[in-house]
Amino acid sequence: MNEALLRSLTPSVLGILVRRGADFAAAEDAVQDALVEAVRVWRDDRSPSSRLRPGRGDPIRDPIRDPKGWLVTMAWRRFLDATRAEAARRRREDLVDEEPAPGPAPAVDDTLQLYFLCAHPSLTPSSAVALTLRAVGGLTTRQIARAYLVPEATMAQRISRAKRTVSGVRFDQPGDVATVLRVLYLVFNEGYSGEVDLAAEAIRLTRQLAVSFDHPEVAGLLALMLLHHARRATRTAPDGSLVPLAEQDRGRWDTGMIAEGVGILQAALARDRLGEFQAQAAIAALHADASAAEETDWVQIVEWYDELADLTDSPVVRLNRAVAVGEADGPRAGLTELAALSDSLPRHTAVAGYLHERAGDLATAARLYAEAAHQAPTLAERDHLTRQAARLNAGRPR
Repeated sequence: MNEALLRSLTPSVLGILVRRGADFAAAEDAVQDALVEAVRVWRDDRSPSSRLRPGRGDPIRDPIRDPKGWLVTMAWRRFLDATRAEAARRRREDLVDEEPAPGPAPAVDDTLQLYFLCAHPSLTPSSAVALTLRAVGGLTTRQIARAYLVPEATMAQRISRAKRTVSGVRFDQPGDVATVLRVLYLVFNEGYSGEVDLAAEAIRLTRQLAVSFDHPEVAGLLALMLLHHARRATRTAPDGSLVPLAEQDRGRWDTGMIAEGVGILQAALARDRLGEFQAQAAIAALHADASAAEETDWVQIVEWYDELADLTDSPVVRLNRAVAVGEADGPRAGLTELAALSDSLPRHTAVAGYLHERAGDLATAARLYAEAAHQAPTLAERDHLTRQAARLNAGRPR
């Protein structure tokens, strides 16, 4: 039983059911039931039972040769079974009469429409992420719940509400690619927090989107993910503590993934339709290009932050730009840029501590690191900032 194959087929099978007239919620339930049945029946692909319709005994397409056709037939049966239990007799009989004959599934790929449906603007970001992982990613409710560290019942309710919200949405309505990309970006930023590696899952889903949708920002997001993921193994020490970018072992970065990301980015930039994900990827590529931290081209990074700030008008971007200015033009210049920003911004205090340390004001830096530790959004960041403050208070250089 090939779990990766099942997950890759999920959006296409779901799309076929929706095109046949099933509403999204019922179709999604039927596909999940078919996946469960596939896990049971396909476990031993040499068994004669894998060539039969479970419970009926009549021949079906060989799941080994036509797994998609097998799943479509099984999911449609599950949908009909559920419909028979709830709908009027005449309607039930009509649906039975309409059942297509077993055979190869159509080659239409509905993955793109599913992305837009799952990223519908009426959904909250958390619901859109959960529905995307379920409907497009093929993950189970339990896997998604474990990844987000919430009870399975809570995640089931979230997914059920999301499915009800989009059930009345027409499948052929155009969607907003920016919303889809934002959802995938949220998935990627969750990283790894359980049995499902959400960063790797986001890359897989973005690759699928890139196949279905030729857009430079889709390529830009994929490049950004690859360039960041290439550094993953060096971001934490064996004890789990954070390792800043400047201190990471660059010899352990995944050079193949970096080369792929840079190639995808260059092709996207050549189309001259710059977007925020391409600009972010360009910054990540410049970091990846430096063989040592002191060789980083900070002047060019500042220029890319200028482009990114124009595209997004984001105060968080301007905060990161202040750090880059501090590296390119000196810490005092960075502090001047920082002074123009609200101190309520996330990580503002930590950035101030870093720039003050670079400027030689160690007492102020230690105090700011300690303050930032209390504001840190994660335990790992809090511990890192606490160690920075302790290091300066003990008079130890970086």
